[in-house]
Amino acid sequence: QVQLVESGGGLVQAGGSLDLSCAASGSTFGINAMDWYRQAPGEEREWVATITSGGYTNYASSVEGRFTISRDNARNTMYLRMNSLKPEDTAVYYCHVIVRFANYWGQGTQVTVSS
Repeated sequence: QVQLVESGGGLVQAGGSLDLSCAASGSTFGINAMDWYRQAPGEEREWVATITSGGYTNYASSVEGRFTISRDNARNTMYLRMNSLKPEDTAVYYCHVIVRFANYWGQGTQVTVSS
């Protein structure tokens, strides 16, 4: 079992920045890639970014150049630095990992960007 806890969400004005964190605990030795997803009200959950244990990163086109994903393998923690935030970035942000074919999700953290 893996437990994921997100933190760092909040309210920010358009153009501002926020930092999110995701702390993993439990059977963390099985974690390779870690992902951020987000879900806006009335929308499907969408993938935002991925980082592998080796540091390879990939981003959705909607956030590339504005968001930076990183991780500290020693602390089993993943981060998301969000710059130049837009109102359309408003969503609940979720941390996600797959371990031995099982999906694990955090409880989510709300990010609200005001115009």
